[in-house]
Order: sequence, then C-alpha cells, then structure tokens
Amino acid sequence: MKAYDQMTRQELLKEKEDLEQQYRDICALGLKLDMSRGKPSKAQLDLSQPMMDVLHSDTVLESRLGTDLRNYGVLDGIDEAKELIAGMIGTKPEYVIVYGNASLNIMYDTINRSMIHGVLDHTPWCKLDRVKFLCPVPGYDRHFTITEFFGIEMINVPLYEDGPDMDMVEELVSTDPSIKGIWCVPKYSNPMGTSYSDETVRRFAGLKPAADDFRIYWDNAYCVHHLYEDQKDELLDIISECEKAGNPDMVYEFCSTSKVTFSGSGISGLATSPRNKADILAQLTVQTIGFDKINQLRHVKFLKDQEGIERHMAKHAELVRPKFELLTRRFDEELAGRGVGSWTKPRGGYFITYFANEGCAKNIVAKAKKAGVVMTGAGAPFPYKKDPQDSVIRIAPTLPPLEELDEACSVFITCVKLASVEKLLEGAALQ
Repeated sequence: MKAYDQMTRQELLKEKEDLEQQYRDICALGLKLDMSRGKPSKAQLDLSQPMMDVLHSDTVLESRLGTDLRNYGVLDGIDEAKELIAGMIGTKPEYVIVYGNASLNIMYDTINRSMIHGVLDHTPWCKLDRVKFLCPVPGYDRHFTITEFFGIEMINVPLYEDGPDMDMVEELVSTDPSIKGIWCVPKYSNPMGTSYSDETVRRFAGLKPAADDFRIYWDNAYCVHHLYEDQKDELLDIISECEKAGNPDMVYEFCSTSKVTFSGSGISGLATSPRNKADILAQLTVQTIGFDKINQLRHVKFLKDQEGIERHMAKHAELVRPKFELLTRRFDEELAGRGVGSWTKPRGGYFITYFANEGCAKNIVAKAKKAGVVMTGAGAPFPYKKDPQDSVIRIAPTLPPLEELDEACSVFITCVKLASVEKLLEGAALQ
C-alpha cells in the first residue's frame, strides 16, 4: 500500500477522483448514524434492567442505620452508598458525599461555590482579577465548557501516554497564584484512553501550588470501565497520595454510575478530605435537604459491592469490546501505511482518538456529517474548541449497533482518505 505523500500529483488526482465517486455513492445512501457522544447502547442499558426489581412495595425502605429513606435527611448519603462509591474509586467511605445522577452537576457546583464563596475561607474567585485553570489536551469538552462559562482562563497542557506534561504543570502551578485548578481524567482518559502512571499521580500529590486554594479536579469517570479483564490499567489513589505528601486538601475526586447502570438515573459521588467535605456540606445544606436515598439503596442492592461492580462491568465489556476492535482493525487494514494519521488503541474507557494529518480534522468531520454520520465537532477536545493543529477527532463507538458502526466506519475511512488527498494536493498547488 503506497502512502499518499509518496504519490505523484497524477496518482493523487486519480485517487481523488476514485474517492470522490465513493463519497458520492455514500451520500446517496441517506445514512443517519451517530458517533457524537459517549453514550451506552440499549444493550448496555438493558444489563441494569433487573435493578428495577430490587425494590418493591413490600421493601423496607430503611438504611442499615434505620433511617427512613422516604423522608428528608442524610445530606452526604447513606453509609451503604458511600461504601459503594468508595469501593469504585479506592478511597475511604467517610471521605465521600453521594449526590444525584450526574458527576457533571457536582463539578459545576464545585466551581460555582468557589466563584461565589471561595475555598475554605479564601477570597471568592469572582473578586479576583484573573482565575486560570490548566487543561490537559486533548481533554473532556464538558470540563472546558464549565470553566469557559464562568469566564475562567484556560491554559493547554499536553497530555502524554503517562499523563499531563508534569514539568509544565509543576512550573505553572508553583509560580502563578491565579491558577486555581487543573482538570484531570486520570484513567482511560476522555478522549485519549490513557491512564496516569504512578509517578504522575505522585507528582500531582506533591505539587507546591502558589495558590492555597488550588485544587486538582480528579474526574475518575472511567475507573471501572475496562475492555480487557487481563489488561486492566491500575491507578494510584490520589487522595491517599496527597495525604502522604502533606497536601490532604488539594484534591476533589468525582465519579458516577452514569455508564455503569442508567445514565440518566444513576448515583454520583465526590470524595475529598474531611476539611473540604465539611466546607462543602455547610454550603450544600443551603442548596438541598438531601439527594435520592431510595435510588442509592437501589444501586446498593443491585451492585452490592466492588466485586459486584466488576462482574457487572465485565458484561459491559463483552458488548463494548467488539466495537472498539472493529474500528481499530479496520483502521489497521485500510488506513495504516497511507500516511493519513494515527489512532489510539485503548484498554478501557469510551473513546478512540484519531489523529488526522494537520489541517484535516474539520474537513473530515464535515464530510462525515454530510454523508450522514454525526461525530463530535472537530476542536471539541480543546479549550474554546480550538485545536491548534486541526487534527484531533474523538470517536465514540459505544452507542450504534455493530452493523451500523461498521457502516459509519466505512464513511469515516473514506472521508479521512479524501480529506488527506485534498490537503496534499492543496499543498502541492501552493508550491
């Protein structure tokens, strides 16, 4: 297979002509396929359907301590649910607050509290001239949307296979007191699928921030989302590492069951130091009298414990793994050697990242959309939706059935080839 950049202009023009015909044929099919968000498929959601039967009208809706779960109270969640969340992320139950269905809500509220009331009696961020956040990239678009919404300045930090560029993180955090936080997806990251090394976690825990109210926003969203039972990534517990390093208050850790049970009806959690937790609860008590304790009990009865979660997630992996393998296999067979980019092969999480040739990502995504395949917008994995290389494309393979995913993959591959050839010919014309 000849790489495009090794072809003559005439060969490229012939390839472009052939690809344009393929593309026209695809557009004529009238496809309507979606790879835009990391949603569980119907088959994955069906795995949790038995959870609807664990409670019934005869169930005694009391916690282990005898709390009537139908009533007000228990602001930080029932003990059983705190134990379940703590087991997922590997921390202590007493550090956990159990919330409603989405960790995104928790992250938004955490930023909002910091803006309005400050962190542990420090100056509210809204009263400061500048507030900045570090953003490992490619990263999670909703993190960046939250910080942009509050007018927080975002600084790109390169993300590598073992985590963010820690030399850069340490330098910036230690010298700039206006830097108040960093977003992290430390395990099977969105969208790269990489996991932080032990060294990276320890360097995070040992940070010496210039701002006393600096916090690590540790979004452990994919902590149990392995694709392979025999190739699980392991992650150090950031909270205990911060304690060892003498920085017990420096981290907020977030998680949820959004992609474990029902995305719209799960439970979520925040884990942090006792001081941080007390500060958050003092403000949370103004906001709510308590979250859905009946749903907390439902999850405990269904998932039971960490071993139960692992058994359940193995069923998810059986459904999800073939989709990841389909895409990477076809990329290997049809794109490798063409000089049209590279792609990740994650061991967990929800995404594959495609690194197109520079200047091609927007064109590829636009062509795919015109052909009936909706993808996450090019630029989304970067603050302000600005990919400096216009090369990163996030692929979410979980939602479509395998047959539809195969169709979408054919569209994507054709779009990658066509956009790459167009870019090469454009460059040749300028020479």
